[in-house]
Amino acid sequence: MTWLADIDEGSWPSTPDEAMAIQDELRPKVETSWQATSIETVAGIDCAYAETGAVAAAVVVLDAATLETVDSAVAHGTTDFPYHPGLLAFRELPTTMRVLARLEAAPDLIVCDAQGLAHPRRFGLACHIGVLTGVPTIGVAKSVWGDYLEPGTERGARTDITIDGEVVGAALRTRSGVKPVFVSVGHRIDLDTACARVLALTPNYRLPETTRRADSLCRTALRAAVAD
Repeated sequence: MTWLADIDEGSWPSTPDEAMAIQDELRPKVETSWQATSIETVAGIDCAYAETGAVAAAVVVLDAATLETVDSAVAHGTTDFPYHPGLLAFRELPTTMRVLARLEAAPDLIVCDAQGLAHPRRFGLACHIGVLTGVPTIGVAKSVWGDYLEPGTERGARTDITIDGEVVGAALRTRSGVKPVFVSVGHRIDLDTACARVLALTPNYRLPETTRRADSLCRTALRAAVAD
């Protein structure tokens, strides 16, 4: 028995309208305050796709203090859910939940290469994973939904991301003079804490170490699967 049961794929939506209805149903469950006392482990998750619809998902768990890898897992699946802006979760979640269930224990924080509240319906992949797992989550994206002003050039500078006048995230400079990343709350964390954790995960590069390592692992897994 693992800490997380596999997602029930039998009830998975097949149309964008069904998917948006699920987002509307789950959105009120998002919590935007920090509820943990400490973070010892941080997980990064990412997915890679093949043209055939094959999906490889990877999770890499780091020691929060040393950034050493302490656990990892890979899962394979397929997707035929159509691409639709704002519905990335429904292409990735079945395989992602399967790979998270392969971890020996729940991480203290999950970092997603995706949006959280900075999403047209305020319920991106990071929110969805947080609500389904109960684990604090952060969205750290390379592109942005919403409006923002360019932050200062120094590491740690940030500005608000807004949608319809509501603050939904932050453009955060993780490397001086390098394009910012776009941070938003997923679940059970506040924006200030989320930005602080992202800075702790980016000592050398623009993207968090969690994202970098999960991206490398899922791409390697997909190449191996396609080659078989």
